Amino acid sequence: MSITRILPFLLVGLLAACGKSETPPAAPAAAPAAAPAAAAPAPAQVASADGGKGADIFKKTCAMCHQTGVAGAPKLGDKADWGPRIAQGQDVLYKHAIEGFNGNKGAMPAKGGNPSLSDEDMKLAVDFIVAKAQ
Repeated sequence: MSITRILPFLLVGLLAACGKSETPPAAPAAAPAAAPAAAAPAPAQVASADGGKGADIFKKTCAMCHQTGVAGAPKLGDKADWGPRIAQGQDVLYKHAIEGFNGNKGAMPAKGGNPSLSDEDMKLAVDFIVAKAQ
């Protein structure tokens, strides 16, 4: 197997392992008052149905890859990248998040590389991510 096929998996594994105890980066400064009204809602607004737990899991485990697109990870809120994935159905998204997935664009480690998360935790994180992409 060539290094270009192995490198994304190594990056995902390293980044997932490194980010478990770190706090997420500070949010960027607020946009000027003239910012468009169509901006994505704040994570707390999207995650209110679960008390913010999905957003919290995302920040602690998923953000490392899904904020930056590491190893082909679709970025949070990227409707074009998430659309085809969402179209496969929620059960497929849950399965890939819980069990892991290797696709053409990259790899998703099982439970985002954090085996201490429950399946329900992963479902909350997936629901949060999907809500941000719709």
